[in-house]
This record gives sequence, structure tokens and C-alpha cells, in this order.
Amino acid sequence: QVQLVESGGGLVQAGGSLRLSCAASGRTFSSYAMGWFRQAPGKEREFVGAISWSGEGTYYAHSVKGRFTISRDNAKNTVYLKMNSLKPEDTAVYYCAADPRFGGVGAKEYSYWGQGTQVTVSS
Repeated sequence: QVQLVESGGGLVQAGGSLRLSCAASGRTFSSYAMGWFRQAPGKEREFVGAISWSGEGTYYAHSVKGRFTISRDNAKNTVYLKMNSLKPEDTAVYYCAADPRFGGVGAKEYSYWGQGTQVTVSS
């Protein structure tokens, strides 16, 4: 089992940047692929991107590709989401998630979830 805690959210102006972090407990962090999702008010949880166990593989939703970058540091049990060129439509609660399998884009494909961190982008 793994526990996840996100941090780094906040208020930023359009065009700005933020880096979210997700710290994981346990000694088997490198056994999990990690995903980032987001959920805006009144909307379903949306896939943002994911990274493989070693960090060599990443893939992103079309809406964020080229602006967001996922990375991980297995020595620190942490995964990151760097967000550049932020837009008001990026406003949401951002969640990290973990699963032993790599390749999922649906929320149901991830076994463990953090509590989320709010990102608000003002216009």
C-alpha cells in the first residue's frame, strides 16, 4: 500500500507556472506508475498525464501536452507535475495517483490517491 500527499498548489496568473509535488510513503515507490488527474467544479475527474516506474516513459492529455511535464525522483519517493503557460481552464483540484500498471488514463485504473491540491489560474 502507498499513501500520497500532494503539495504546491496555489493561485497563479494566466501564463504563469507552478510545480506540484506528490510525496509517497513506503519503500516500494519505484514499483508504481504514477498519474496526475484534475477535477474542476461540476466536472468529472480528468486525466492529465502519467509516468512509468523508472520515469523513462511519460504521456499526457492533449490539453496539456507541451505545457505540463511529469517527472519523478525515486530516491525521494516523489513525483512532480511542472505546469507552464497556465490557463484559466487549468483551474482544478489536482490529484496524484499510483498503480502498479503503467498506461492507464482512467481514474478507475489507479489504486491509490492523494487528497488533492487546489490550483487556481486567474485571467
